[in-house]
Amino acid sequence: MAETAVAGNTPFVWEGTDRKGKKIKGKSMAASEAAVRADLRRQGVVQSRIKKQSQGIFSGGGKITPGDIAIFMRQLSTMLSAGIPLVQSFEIVGTGHENAAMQKLIMSIKGDVEGGSALAEALAKHPLYFDDLVLNLVEAGEQAGALETLLDKIATYKEKTEALKKKIKKALTYPAAVLVVAFVVTAILLIFVIPAFEDLFKGFGADLPTFTRMVIDLSVFVREKGWYLAILIGAGFGTFFYFKKRSRPMRHWIDRMSLKIPVIGGILQKAAIARYARTLSTMFSAGVPLVEALASVAGATGNIVYEVGVLEMRDEVSTGLRLQQAMENTDLFPNMVIQMIAVGEESGSLDEMSSKVADFYEEDVDNAVDNLSSLLEPMIMAILGVLVGGLVVAMYLPIFKMGSVI
Repeated sequence: MAETAVAGNTPFVWEGTDRKGKKIKGKSMAASEAAVRADLRRQGVVQSRIKKQSQGIFSGGGKITPGDIAIFMRQLSTMLSAGIPLVQSFEIVGTGHENAAMQKLIMSIKGDVEGGSALAEALAKHPLYFDDLVLNLVEAGEQAGALETLLDKIATYKEKTEALKKKIKKALTYPAAVLVVAFVVTAILLIFVIPAFEDLFKGFGADLPTFTRMVIDLSVFVREKGWYLAILIGAGFGTFFYFKKRSRPMRHWIDRMSLKIPVIGGILQKAAIARYARTLSTMFSAGVPLVEALASVAGATGNIVYEVGVLEMRDEVSTGLRLQQAMENTDLFPNMVIQMIAVGEESGSLDEMSSKVADFYEEDVDNAVDNLSSLLEPMIMAILGVLVGGLVVAMYLPIFKMGSVI
């Protein structure tokens, strides 16, 4: 299938015949259908059908993920390294992308660059996808004439940080999913199974065991007032996430408490340090001044406690204090990290030492997450056993007592 690209934001699919009368079809990015027709005429293609490409979820549409941005940066770096002009690189990468939303983003950036804007300025118009860290690195690359190198660093940085996030999410998703299943199974037993045993026990002729009575009372409560309880729980979660998204003090409190959770808190702390070190290494190696780099590093840590701490470090470094001393003052970094940063400052290799810190803590997080998964599996099985097994035992206790009644 032939592909063509013209300046614009809308994808079109077309069919036609070439100069030899051979039937061909392809896809174009253009501002309008008329622009596609004109472009096809210039190529000697007699079009028979043109229509806008569907933007639905089944035709390559959808949201843009950080992974898409990392791949885009990697592709752009490769194109520039091969000597392909920037605008043509956008054209090649954009038309070849399967995600229609990503196509539109790339072509929008291409249009701004064609209009005379610097790449950093064009990316700054899309803050949802390109943060200050990316903009600072791209701007530094443009000024130094090493854009392809900086784009490669951005791609590597995003790939490593996304891999770290996915690793942590994977460790937390499994136990959460199992607990949700346990809750659903328990609710089904209380609503549908326990009432059948309750009817059976009505003609039992003796007092039910205390544990059995408690389970039956819980079943009655869930059946009669379960909807109110579900609404209350749903409203509680909704309120929590609403204020979590909008209240910085609440996010600060949550992040601070999360660092104190046994086992999980240690993993979150190591992940924040790894992101701090990785971002600092990337920014400093790009020639971004330390004070300016720390502003971007703060937002990349992923934890408000560390974000506030790094911003305090930036203020202290701007007054002439060494980075090592500023890190010690926050009381957020282990002594090993501080000493490695101190060695980097002394030897003039801060970017290299920061990268070593990031490598160490990323590997440490990987190992900690694997150990956490191994630790959580027996705990989850125990919780399932207590919930489901407890209900079963409660229902069979009266049957065991039936011999004494007879």
